[in-house]
This record gives sequence, structure tokens and C-alpha cells, in this order.
Amino acid sequence: MARKAVRLELTASDVAQLKGWQAAHGTAQQVALRCRLVLAAAAGKQDLEIAAVHEVSRHTAALWRRRVHEKGIGAVWEIEKGRGRKPQLDQARRDAIVAATLETKPEGATHWSCRQMASAQDVSKNTVNRLWQLHNLKPHLSQTFKLSRDPKFVQKLTDVVGLYLNPPEKVIVLCVDEKSQIQALDRTQPGLPMKKGRCGTMTHDYKRNGTTTLFAALSVLDGKVIGQCQPRHRYQEFLKFLRHLDREFPGKRQLHLILDNYGTHKTPEVQAWLKRHRRFVPHFIPTSSSWLNLVESDVLL
Repeated sequence: MARKAVRLELTASDVAQLKGWQAAHGTAQQVALRCRLVLAAAAGKQDLEIAAVHEVSRHTAALWRRRVHEKGIGAVWEIEKGRGRKPQLDQARRDAIVAATLETKPEGATHWSCRQMASAQDVSKNTVNRLWQLHNLKPHLSQTFKLSRDPKFVQKLTDVVGLYLNPPEKVIVLCVDEKSQIQALDRTQPGLPMKKGRCGTMTHDYKRNGTTTLFAALSVLDGKVIGQCQPRHRYQEFLKFLRHLDREFPGKRQLHLILDNYGTHKTPEVQAWLKRHRRFVPHFIPTSSSWLNLVESDVLL
């Protein structure tokens, strides 16, 4: 007597999930085929009909009907023990390649490449690449960091952040900094402006006109930037910029300046000038914390 096929009943969410797996670009073809077999079985079709339409054996159609009935739709992703392609490298060999990537460097180089590691481990570069992707290893990338060792880090951080979030009433908060060694370049010939159908043009060569230093102040309230170029980067030029700010913001309102710890900001001459001009209130950020000064990220970079 022929065995009676089990009746496969799926919920609407199961059907939607199977259809999604079947249509996904990353789904393996064998899994997509299993999804089609299960969907056909759930639609009430018999194993012989399913086998004829999808060009498989009747036993294959019956197998996946039974497995999904017993284990659920997740069974379409399972690979039976002993089936599938056998790994060419054992776990110890794979661990050795990962350890070599993490703990060693090639002679005369800063990091491993796929081909160098493959040659050193006597495997293919594709094997190394797959292992690196599996463990999310990227030897060619690095990130920089710097931890502030300022003993008054918390105090200065609280002062500056508090000034950003809750400044005193009727004051102006300015982020001040300098960028030195800016090349003053000029093109050897005048360019043509942009017009309809053509972008602006400029010559590929240029002439050097020395360097300049940009002094800039960013108003936290409205984002306005006050800039001034000076030939040098000394306390004398910094004092000129402070006088420029004094003229830019006339009146008696206090100007709270957020500054880094560069030496020109703390010379006796600058300190004496600040004592005579009480409306200027300096706030120094912690060392190695340039990210606290908004003008560095918004303007000078």
C-alpha cells in the first residue's frame, strides 16, 4: 500500500517568509528550490505533480514536505551531517592563519596583504580573503586615537560643554583657532567662469606666493565666521586678531572665547591684554581635545 502524503499546513507568515527566501538574491539555489517544493505542497499539490513541475524525484518532494511538517520552515536551510563540500583546511590551520594576521607582520611591511599571507601559509589568496571576511579582519585599515592626559580634563570639559549648552545671558560665545602654513597659490592664467553646458575652468599649474596663517572665530549663536589672514603665527598676530574681534563686536557684551592650549594664547603679553579688556573671557579646552572646539571641525578642517 502506498504511503499517504502528510498534509502540510502553513501560516500566512510562513508562506510570506518562504516567498521572501525564494526571491532573495543571496539565497542558495538549493534552498530556493526547497522553498518552491514546500510552497507547492502547502498549496495542496501531490508529490508526483510537484516532482514533474520542478524536475525532481517524487522522493525529494516527499522529503521536504515531511521535514517542514516536522521541524518547521527553518528546515529548508539545514544541511544534513556528512553532506556538502568538505573543508580543505582543518580548524587548527584556519586558527593559525587568523593568529598570524593578528600577531605578526611581514618583513619590511606594516601589514599583511592577502597574497603575502597566502604565500606565507601556503594557501590560496581566496582562502585568506574568506577567512578575513569571516572574522572581520581588515589589516589594511587603521584608526588613530589620542587620549587626553590633562589633569584638569573633567573641569575643562564641563566648562566648555556647559558654555555650549547653557551660556550666560547676553554674552557672545566664540570658538577661536588658527591654521598656519596655508599655501597662497595663484593660477598662472585666469580661468573661465561656469556657464550653461560647461563647468568652470582653471589651469593645472600655479605659482606659489608663500604661506599665510588663518585666524578664525566661529559665533556659536548664528554660525557666523570672522576670519583674518596674518603673515606669521605669533602672539603679536593673535593680539591683532583679538583687537579685530573687539571691533567686530562693539559694545560692552562679554566675549567668551573657546581656545586650545597653543603657546601664543598664554603668553604674558596676551594675559596682560586680557586683564585690560575684561569683556574677553578665555576658556581653554583640555589638551588633545580639538574636537571640543567647533571652529576646528566646521571651518579649519
